[in-house]
Amino acid sequence: MMAALLCSLLVASASFVQAEIPITRGSTLLAASAADRQPQTPEWIYTLNKGETFTDVATALLKDNISSARLLRHNGIASADSLEPGSKVRIPLDWLKRQPEPARVNAVTGQAYLVDGNQGTRRPVIRQMLIRVGDELITHTGTVNVELADGSHIRVAPDSRLVFNRMTQYGKAGMVDTRLRLNQGEIHTRVTPVIREGSRFEVETPSAVAAVRGTAFSIRTSPGETRLQVTEGEVAFGPPGQVRYIPAGYSASVDTAGRSPMTIRKLPPAPELNPLPETVTRLPAELSWQPNPADRHQLDIFAKDSGQWLLSETVAGNSFSMQSLDNGRYEVHVAALDPRGMAGIPAIKPLNVDLKARPAQLQSPEEDAKYPDDMPEFSWQFRGDNEVGRVEIATDENFSNVIATSEWAPDNTALPSRPLQPGQYYWRVVTEAGGNSVATSKPRTLLVDGSLPPVDIISVNYLDQQVRIFWQSVESANDYRLQLSEEPGFDNIIKEATVSDTTAALRLIPGRRYFVRLKALSEGPLTSRWGPGRELYLE
Repeated sequence: MMAALLCSLLVASASFVQAEIPITRGSTLLAASAADRQPQTPEWIYTLNKGETFTDVATALLKDNISSARLLRHNGIASADSLEPGSKVRIPLDWLKRQPEPARVNAVTGQAYLVDGNQGTRRPVIRQMLIRVGDELITHTGTVNVELADGSHIRVAPDSRLVFNRMTQYGKAGMVDTRLRLNQGEIHTRVTPVIREGSRFEVETPSAVAAVRGTAFSIRTSPGETRLQVTEGEVAFGPPGQVRYIPAGYSASVDTAGRSPMTIRKLPPAPELNPLPETVTRLPAELSWQPNPADRHQLDIFAKDSGQWLLSETVAGNSFSMQSLDNGRYEVHVAALDPRGMAGIPAIKPLNVDLKARPAQLQSPEEDAKYPDDMPEFSWQFRGDNEVGRVEIATDENFSNVIATSEWAPDNTALPSRPLQPGQYYWRVVTEAGGNSVATSKPRTLLVDGSLPPVDIISVNYLDQQVRIFWQSVESANDYRLQLSEEPGFDNIIKEATVSDTTAALRLIPGRRYFVRLKALSEGPLTSRWGPGRELYLE
């Protein structure tokens, strides 16, 4: 009998029937027509606010085919002028405008997909993606944080399937009707408190249903079983038609294969966390809690602003070393696990990470060092905490032309990403901490010893009495030396010039043969070689 009563209460909360006599403060009550008065129709009581008129409210809330005059008759009100702030108006729920409101993805990690409810197409989930009525969210290795139109949040765990069956807002009435179906996996929800009668938030699974009016809970379903954990408020939960109210601090499970339709247990209390600075400036940082009867704990870390689920781990003992967190705001949840693996009430620790990168101390090569081959090894020492670094190599001291780097890594040695041609270079180490704090060391010069490579002529264009030649750029060259001769041995040079570009125009006498060659020039002690000669002939 109690179960039936609770079930009827749930139905009443989902389709609220107002029995209160309307208060109209001085208005004249008229007998409403039988067509307008429908006592069995669920209604919502709207209270006029200061500055509102009845016409404004009717226009904002009613469907286009429902007139304000009809609403007056339904309430037995002779004139809208008689209504004052505080007057109450009964509105049948099916007269209200219904607007499907999409949900939005706030954060996603790993692999997750959204199946379109209309077309059946499947797309990878990305941040800010809209989720509409009928869509299904499928997580594989990923996690997804979803925000509903009313501000409620849903965190979807890996290996889950969640269908958004209904997301309706009743015009500007402030009422919402959200119904989800969890076919597989686990979700954690924080539902915005319901302040309007007629509002509804319901999660259905293959074996149970959970209806709430503003609370925090998680629900997990697998073949034949659904488990619920309530951490705030209360949840009406159970097999369809046999629900019970589960308060905060308790878990409940429905096992369709068991003898009892539902088992209710008290959750383990929240662990007592040991002091930890609210702002952490060094990592790793040790999070610990007082010993308790549980030998295992569930630890979850969420990004405070986006709700992104960053870490979920089962921890043995009573401590955990936090590493590799970027700068930002977090929530750390620690909950004791009972013998069945059910997490208890979480202890929640707000945490700010504010790491500062410091310039690295360069070690080798030394300043102005000469290196005998094209893959020099660079080394340095980090001076900050939890830093990563990389080498940058440029041809100029302003590093406007970076020609090689190394990978970001916590190591203090690295090789360049590509061989370096002979020439003079500038190198430095960039360090990063917390994902957004960056520091740069002072640069050093480095000479890769050897000779500059020969210059190859790429093409020759003839136009009238002019010949234009193009040659290959040499990375370490400052300029190029061009020689023109009438014989291939270049014993008799008839023209010689220094060119800063990789092209030059020559005016030649038609009918005579010429030969041209180039070599790269650079500052410093590097030697250079002439490239192969190229014959020129202008008819």
